[in-house]
Amino acid sequence: MLFFVEVILPLSLAKTFTYSISEAEYHFIKEGMRVSVPFGKNKMYTALVLETHQNKPTLYEAKEINQILDELPIVTAIQIKHWQWIANYYMCAIGDVYRAALPSGLLLESETIISQKQNATVDTQTLSDEEYLIHEALQLQSTLKIQDIVGILNKKNVFPIIQQLIDKGVISLQEEVLDGYKPKLVRYIRLHEQYTTDGGLSTLLEVLKNAAKQKELVLNYFQLNASEQKPITVKKLVNAANTTSAAVKALIEKGIFEDYLIQEDRVDFSNNQSNKEILLSSSQQVALEQITERFLEKEVCLLHGVTASGKTEVYIKLIEEYLTTGKKVLYLLPEIALTTQLVSRLSAYFGNKVAVFHSKYNNNERIEVWRQVLQNSDKAQIVIGARSALFLPFKELGLIIVDEEHEQTYKQMDPAPRYHARDTAIVLANFHEAKVLLGSATPSIETYYNATNDKFGLVELSHRYGKVTMPVIELVDLKDKYFRKRMTGHFSDTLIQNITEVKALGEQVILFQNRRGYSPLLECLTCGHIPQCQQCDVSLTYHKHKNQLRCHYCGYSIAKPTHCHACSSVDLTTKGFGTEQIQQELELLFPDSKIGRMDQDTTRGKFGFEKIIDSFKNREIDILVGTQMLAKGLDFDNVTLVGIMNADNMLYHPDFRAFERSFQMMTQVAGRSGRASKQGKVLIQTYNPDHNTIQQVTNNNYIGMYKEQLYDRQIYKYPPYFRIIKLTLKQRDYEKLKQGSLWLYQVMAQNLAIPVLGPEEPSINRIRNEYIRTIIIKVPTTTSVAGIKKTIQKMLNSFDAVAQYRAIKVSVNVDFY
Repeated sequence: MLFFVEVILPLSLAKTFTYSISEAEYHFIKEGMRVSVPFGKNKMYTALVLETHQNKPTLYEAKEINQILDELPIVTAIQIKHWQWIANYYMCAIGDVYRAALPSGLLLESETIISQKQNATVDTQTLSDEEYLIHEALQLQSTLKIQDIVGILNKKNVFPIIQQLIDKGVISLQEEVLDGYKPKLVRYIRLHEQYTTDGGLSTLLEVLKNAAKQKELVLNYFQLNASEQKPITVKKLVNAANTTSAAVKALIEKGIFEDYLIQEDRVDFSNNQSNKEILLSSSQQVALEQITERFLEKEVCLLHGVTASGKTEVYIKLIEEYLTTGKKVLYLLPEIALTTQLVSRLSAYFGNKVAVFHSKYNNNERIEVWRQVLQNSDKAQIVIGARSALFLPFKELGLIIVDEEHEQTYKQMDPAPRYHARDTAIVLANFHEAKVLLGSATPSIETYYNATNDKFGLVELSHRYGKVTMPVIELVDLKDKYFRKRMTGHFSDTLIQNITEVKALGEQVILFQNRRGYSPLLECLTCGHIPQCQQCDVSLTYHKHKNQLRCHYCGYSIAKPTHCHACSSVDLTTKGFGTEQIQQELELLFPDSKIGRMDQDTTRGKFGFEKIIDSFKNREIDILVGTQMLAKGLDFDNVTLVGIMNADNMLYHPDFRAFERSFQMMTQVAGRSGRASKQGKVLIQTYNPDHNTIQQVTNNNYIGMYKEQLYDRQIYKYPPYFRIIKLTLKQRDYEKLKQGSLWLYQVMAQNLAIPVLGPEEPSINRIRNEYIRTIIIKVPTTTSVAGIKKTIQKMLNSFDAVAQYRAIKVSVNVDFY
């Protein structure tokens, strides 16, 4: 009898692969376990078991698996079902989903290990200088990795030299899979048992009578032991005694102390809990009851509440209800910056029942959360995370909360799977028979359309919490201010005056500019030349702090030129402005204020968000300048003024969502103002104060914006009336790409009886030296999307079969918005 296992590989491959196993393995292996398997000539990968069977593959000879990596499954059957749905719906390979879902520490990959060949006699005379260096290094240590050899020889391409050494019989290669996860061990200390008796202390003090520092350390230990009544870490003792670990080491060597290790979780919120009761206002209580009612008949409910209406308190009460029934809760947020504030709020209420999962956590921390969720641990009853938290191995999921559901960051753009977390969460909840609550002050048009058409439940919260009034929104006409010469840099006199007044009262200010860096253009005044990125079709952004020009697409950078590259003129000027420039202008205008900046450049570190948010909350920063990171759900009670530096650069994007996104962004930023007792104020600087969208923001008229956009969408065939599939074609050869994209467009236009647009060059038509063309397919909601996708996939397969077009990369993005 032959036995086989069907596995998914973490590669961009749509099909599964069959490997042979023994009968004993056949009975041991379960769905969801990991096995390491050979693939290709000499690579090892961590594959995931889908099923065991006895059907021999017909197209290839099944290789044997290398080893079984788990004793119990680490992925659940529901997860695999969910991944297959993602692969089908978003038209990507199941291997892509598997690779995105598992923390990389659980996806072990082979690292080539090089060692000296056993019993080999080496004639060093025949070796070249570089070969001899490797041979010599192997005398000093038994194995080397490819990276080590790159370092020794100080050159990138070391494969030819390794190949020559293999040919000469000097070295051998072995493929070895390494497990990267190590549990966190904390060093504790205790007194040796001979000194724990009644007379132990006096004996001990006698032994240490000449060693004052060690004697003090022991007395500190007794003090800590008496007050804490729990094990003492070495670190704690060293800090309490104000000494070094060398003194502790000396006492261990004398046999007075013993040290021991305990495995601990890397992330622990048990100290955060405070028994503060949350009291809901009458409107929040009504909203909570309505949500519970809607859940009786609908799987999904939208909570549409104005900014600062206290949606989080409603969520907390709802979470409490689900936890009492023994169910788990997943709380999704669009931005890592938001998890920082929310974790402190939830852990203050629920203590150590909260686990956090997002990409700023390191590998080991993510694996720990994965294992806690898998084991149904009490420490992961509520999981807070960004979109990747959807992939955790939940067992008894009862509720998914998608906060700020309108946010575009819920959509994964690159690499595949290009899924939308909100839609994927609804499907996941369906598999678990759980409920989904979507929350937003400015819901996306599709969600609100579904809620008003009875597909989702709808609950409204129209007043701010604690009878706080909505902020006053004032428009500043920049055309008029420039004409009257009332501008200082990019600040109108109105904005400067308001900042001065707010500062005099000891309150804080947020300024929003959705562009990082100092300025987006550096221009020569003599010939008009603008430095461009060598690899992308964009101008370079000037970052003054580093004195360099950077490309925000590929990372290419050059030092700021002293003269024009085209005509050598020294007359260079910057055009436009970003957060860095605003920060600098503020330092000149308000020299006595502490100014902070929050954008991608200042939040790179693991705790970058925490540092800025905490110092702003603790009132160490007076004015905070930031990009869209600031616009989302952050809660600062001392902010009474919000300034939007330039509302127009959001409105004129070549995107059918530009007006909707601008409305959402401005309303959300405005919502950061006046969240406590005092009414806030919002100043919007714009060249176009009569623009419909800006007027809708001023009057907080969501329904007006929704109806206007819905009317346009119906005419121009956009969601929610049509689904959109976008194909992006990339290739370094411009002509080949032009021909290939035209060929694909013509095939699609002929075979699909629905609108197909393209092939068009996007506004940025070259990134990383690859030219880009896009084709857009609009699918009416009345047509079966599954059938259309199958047809598209067939066309893509035939496109791939044409020899001259094989080099063109095609990526499919379903619901790309």
